[in-house]
Amino acid sequence: MKTRKMLSAQEVKVNLDKNGMSIRSWAIKNGFTPSLVSGVLSGRIGCRFGKSHKIAVLLGIKEGEIVGD
Repeated sequence: MKTRKMLSAQEVKVNLDKNGMSIRSWAIKNGFTPSLVSGVLSGRIGCRFGKSHKIAVLLGIKEGEIVGD
């Protein structure tokens, strides 16, 4: 697995903003509910497994692999 720099939730939000994309639009584009993505970014939802894990890995806030969709 290739190692990459992990981002903070704040860095992800800044990057989304720089690209003119809201959390809602990112969520919908990637097949997630906006409330789940928002929960991951706010820290309200743990990212140990399932959809929240996938979101965290895709956003770059957690190292890991996405297996089996």
